[in-house]
This record gives sequence, structure tokens and C-alpha cells, in this order.
Amino acid sequence: MPNGSLDTYLFGNKNPLGWSNRYKIAQGLASALHHLHEEQGEKYVIHRDIKPSNVMLDSEFNPKLGDFGLARLKDSNEQGSKTTKLAGTLGYCAPEYVTSRKANKATDMFSFGVTALEIGSGRSVENQVSDMDLVKWVWHLYGQKQLLLTVDKRLSQDVNEKQYNCLMTVGLSCTHPDPSKRLTIEGVIHALKNVIPPEVPVNMPTPRYDTPTNHPSSSRNQVIKIMHS
Repeated sequence: MPNGSLDTYLFGNKNPLGWSNRYKIAQGLASALHHLHEEQGEKYVIHRDIKPSNVMLDSEFNPKLGDFGLARLKDSNEQGSKTTKLAGTLGYCAPEYVTSRKANKATDMFSFGVTALEIGSGRSVENQVSDMDLVKWVWHLYGQKQLLLTVDKRLSQDVNEKQYNCLMTVGLSCTHPDPSKRLTIEGVIHALKNVIPPEVPVNMPTPRYDTPTNHPSSSRNQVIKIMHS
């Protein structure tokens, strides 16, 4: 693709993308995911590795979702597929997938949500901010009604605040620790098209971390259980 991959613009040395292109890319990526999840007749496709380095940009900065090496075709009545090994990229993997190895539409939505937060903030999920990971950091500032502090500083004043708020709350909804509370891809497309931010809890729902007995103690092998207040 003429303009390479999205990650090189968000995290690399290329000139930063303007806001209009970023919002267009988010919408285009949502459309691509809708095609996989909802436009396959009696089947659907789980990508399992949605991230900026797998989003290719054409000459007009229209996104094309690539790298289907981990993708799986499923019947519409299947709830997901279980694998013995973790597939995907840590940071973009939904917490329930890390422990259950079961991929479904909701796990793809988590990956989309992380990517949406990266598109807006220009920050990689691999880099912590104030000792918080990207999702927690954005959610913290959202709860403080300071979401605009997450704007990529390279954008200067080139931001549509209404669209930005919508994109970032979409990202938070898609990364909700409870997969049943995440937006579907239809919900994402509706929100972005109409610039209507979804309802998101002011405070990030608190997960409880336990170390599984069949794995060595490691932050990458933590079991995550959602605790509802």
C-alpha cells in the first residue's frame, strides 16, 4: 500500500496524521471489521490480531485491514473458538481471551478499542503513562472530565472535539473489562457516523487479578475476574 502501515504514523518518524484522516481511518477500520463480523452470510470471521501495524493505508489514507494469518471463519451460531496457544499481540488481547484462549467478536472489539485509543492519543499500548497502561490512563482522565488531555500533542489545534470525545469513548466502551458490555461493531459504526458517544462508566470497572495455579507467576499470565459493584 502506498502509505504503509498506520503504526508508522502514530508511533514512528513520519509526519503525524491530521485529525480528519485519523477519524476517517477509525471509521474505515470499523467498516472492515463489520464486513468480517456481519457480512459473511451464515458465517463470520474473527481477525484475532487487530492493531495499527496491521492497518495498511492507500494513497488517500483509506485503511485496509491486513494480516489474516490468525483469522478464523466461524458459523454464525458459534460463540467463539478455543485454542491451546495465545494468538494475537499482548496489549491488544482481551483479558478474558488471555485466560480462556477463546476468541469471538467481543475479543476483536477489544483490539479495535485499543487501536481507537491509540489513533486518538498517538500513544502506543506498549508505553505506560503515569504508571498506568493506555486504557486505564484514558479512563482515568475520562472520569476526571479531562479527556482532551489525552489528545496527541502533535495535532496542536487540529482536533474536532466532538469527534474526539466520540472516538475515545468508543475506544473505552470496546475495552470494557466485561465483554458483554462492549459495543458491537454495528454500535461503533452508528456512534462514529452520527458522532454520538456511547455511555461509559465514569470509573473503569475494577478487575481482580489472581495468579493461575497452572502457570508460573507472571504479569502476562494473570487471571482476570470482573468485580461488579
